[in-house]
Amino acid sequence: MSSPTAAVATSYLHADEPTRTHRHGWWWKSLLAGALLWLVTIVVTIATRNANLVPTLILLGSFLVPFSVVLFAAERISTAFPVTSLMLAFFVGGVLGVLGASVLEAPLASGGLGGFLLVGLIEELVKGVLVVVIGRHLVPKTARQGALLGATVGAGFAAFESAGYAFNAALGRGGIDLLGLLQTEAVRSVLTPLGHVLWTAVLGAALFAASRDGRRYRFAVGVVLAYLLVAVLHGLWDAMGGISTIIAIVATGNAVPAFEYDTLRPGTQGEVGGISNGVYVLGLGVVSVLGGLTLRGIVRHHRPRDRAMSEQHAA
Repeated sequence: MSSPTAAVATSYLHADEPTRTHRHGWWWKSLLAGALLWLVTIVVTIATRNANLVPTLILLGSFLVPFSVVLFAAERISTAFPVTSLMLAFFVGGVLGVLGASVLEAPLASGGLGGFLLVGLIEELVKGVLVVVIGRHLVPKTARQGALLGATVGAGFAAFESAGYAFNAALGRGGIDLLGLLQTEAVRSVLTPLGHVLWTAVLGAALFAASRDGRRYRFAVGVVLAYLLVAVLHGLWDAMGGISTIIAIVATGNAVPAFEYDTLRPGTQGEVGGISNGVYVLGLGVVSVLGGLTLRGIVRHHRPRDRAMSEQHAA
């Protein structure tokens, strides 16, 4: 459940800072053990047809990858930040983030690129505020520490959001749609590190990098630019399904029949579907790479300053 983009991003979260020295690889051990439990639960659910196991499937599938992100951060974040606070950032931050975003998004009309961009602006703002509040006592405030805390808050948001999507996918007309639930969880698990986790990591890194002497938050143009960037990436990510469909329709010469008569030329449906899927995957890849390179750039640019502050704080 990793990717080259995620590897590029996380490789820059290993600077010389006062972090916990004992790393036992709990994140990947938990990921493997959790994946095995998820598969066993699937088999038992299918074999017994026990609907009471569906909530277990939803929780395991939705929280497995996000919680592994928290364990990854727990072994790398500053010793000045208790692990319990990191867990609170995950659970409380995730719940408050989903609730806050839902309240703010309720009046919005859904659909359209503009609507998706507004959703991106709202959700990234909510997560950014949570990072600021939760990380106010974390010292020194370095880009790397901000990225780890941001990734944790983003993971919490992704976990609870994925649980909601999985629940909706399971609500089939004739009963529980187990296949739809599993497909939703599998796709969102793979994409989680490249979505909310990465975007909030970028914003957290920018917020902490702009801090004054690594202790107090400071308003900076870089923070605003990082926020706008992740909001746009978020909006493009959500809108990619519609964008890829439009590109496929135009590329196959179906613009007129599709937009005027709501139909496709005979024999082109398969071609439209193939192009749409390809563009969709490519689009998500581009968005992920842009996010990963941005995180890498922020952490790398501030590494000398962050290392100096960390040494000063440890002295």
